[in-house]
Amino acid sequence: MAVNMKGIARDLGVSTVTVSKALRNHPDISKTTRARILDRVKELGYRPNLTARSLVTGHSSLIGLIVPDLIHPFFADVAKGLSSAVRQRGYFLLISSSEEDPELEAQEIDHMLAHRLDALVIASCQTDPTALRNVQRGETPLILVDRSFKSFPSYFVGSDDYAAGKLATEHLVNVGCRRIAHIRGPENSVGIRRLKGFLDTIRRHGLAIPEENIIRAPRVDVDGKLNGAAALRQMMALPEMADGVFCYNDVIAMGVIKEALSQGINVPEDLAVIGCGNLHYDAEIRVPLSSIDQRSNQIGGRAAKLILEILGSETPMEFQDVILQPKLAARASTERTARSSSTPAKTGAQRRSAANV
Repeated sequence: MAVNMKGIARDLGVSTVTVSKALRNHPDISKTTRARILDRVKELGYRPNLTARSLVTGHSSLIGLIVPDLIHPFFADVAKGLSSAVRQRGYFLLISSSEEDPELEAQEIDHMLAHRLDALVIASCQTDPTALRNVQRGETPLILVDRSFKSFPSYFVGSDDYAAGKLATEHLVNVGCRRIAHIRGPENSVGIRRLKGFLDTIRRHGLAIPEENIIRAPRVDVDGKLNGAAALRQMMALPEMADGVFCYNDVIAMGVIKEALSQGINVPEDLAVIGCGNLHYDAEIRVPLSSIDQRSNQIGGRAAKLILEILGSETPMEFQDVILQPKLAARASTERTARSSSTPAKTGAQRRSAANV
């Protein structure tokens, strides 16, 4: 005979609702009752049919997460924080990757919603929020993480990217950099806000912003190291090379440092380098990387908290932004004595000549 929740409830003298709540680790159930139910479930080898349960209860206990890159440390941290928090409340996490492809993301949204999710979390790669509006019109709560849209009110959890740009640039100024470059990211909310933080800080200090010192990396995650190296070579070709660079993320910064060292450029003495993300890459590079900590694990945890509040609310909750403040993680790649802005510096040509000796 097939084992089901009714049979387990009958054996233990409890209701099927109590069994269901125990399986979802619901806080309404006492530890003693939960332990009795879980022991019986283990003894009988019961596996709940989530699809059948969702048809009866209207809840699947499934949370969907779509990110641009499954192996990127930032999104892995977000997923870990989210999964850990929702698991404690009896929810399971389904994860998928859009590979930074808007069409694939739209397909993954449809596939996820077919599982009758209780909530969907997306770090969207869309340039237009139409696909997200379609989700919002349905019954599944939608939470955006990391990336948002100016014209699309939603639940959002992320880091203050404008503050990240300011922090990184201010740090470079404080260690004596006066010709600061920025290797910028894509035209999404993250890239735009980091660029604005960079520009506003440069202007506030009265420093020049040559157009050629803002370099666009074609891809910031996939091939990020190669594009960081290419950006460094582009900087070297300028008449006057930068003495500090704020990189859109840590992957690009790693490529910059590796290429700089191979070209005979000292980091941080000739070129101070700071990334963004603080994603624990230090073991892979000779000069430990300064970065901006975006609190990626906390983003996942706060997204989970917001989901549980939405699902537990008897009335619809208003959209809200949960913004976490980044912090500086200074390491050897920017560790130099602050220099006077009047200190003569090598031109790009001089540095290229030195690198070729």
